Amino acid sequence: MSRFDSKTAIVTGGGSGIGAAISKALASEGASVVVTDIKLDAAQSVVDQITAAGGTASAFEQNTAVWEHSEAAVAFAKDTYGALHLAVNNAGIGAAPQTIGDYDIEAWDRVRAVDLDGVFYGLKFQLPAIVEAGGGAVVNMASVLGTVGMAHNAAYVTSKHALVGLTKVAALEYTAQGVRTNAVGPGFIDTPLVRSGLSTEQLTALEGEHAAGRLGTDSEVAALVLFLLSPEASFISGSYHLVDGGYSAH
Repeated sequence: MSRFDSKTAIVTGGGSGIGAAISKALASEGASVVVTDIKLDAAQSVVDQITAAGGTASAFEQNTAVWEHSEAAVAFAKDTYGALHLAVNNAGIGAAPQTIGDYDIEAWDRVRAVDLDGVFYGLKFQLPAIVEAGGGAVVNMASVLGTVGMAHNAAYVTSKHALVGLTKVAALEYTAQGVRTNAVGPGFIDTPLVRSGLSTEQLTALEGEHAAGRLGTDSEVAALVLFLLSPEASFISGSYHLVDGGYSAH
């Protein structure tokens, strides 16, 4: 048997990058996956890849900054697959670099609404549903910037630090009811978006800030997430796990 046979999972922001890698990995190990994304066509593309490989998945359009969408996503998972056992709150955004004194208020609100409020909304509906299903696990996608700072990124850094605290509260409230909640903090991951925003010199410098001498991969993050969702991590809850190639070790 695969680790997630007969389990249903929600992955927010599953239409690209880390979320897509997690969705595909869960499906490859037997889970029925609800891939949500603010871009429905992106979610559907991932679902098509999963089903073509013999997995089970459905797409759902979700703006995580709208609490009603989180409620609807959980209802969709239960209606489609009968229950919800696993959730990965992965959706997140950033903003243009700005110092605090010049920070655009709308940008602050927009980042916080997705990166922090959106995870709270997800947990609010996911946790009771998972308890109802007999237990399971949740992983919240933080960042290495949930443990260190970075100038000109106040909204993102603040939201990710707060997300770690929210994860601990969820664990304290729900672990005894059979739901483990943990956070994962990726370092800088090698994606087209990251590469497109950097010159060759900037990319080399960023790689050098990681003790591993390179950026991470989506699959490396997905491997950690799946471990934390699995029964192998049965005594792990309320913790925050970095997958950052030594970036935070400086």
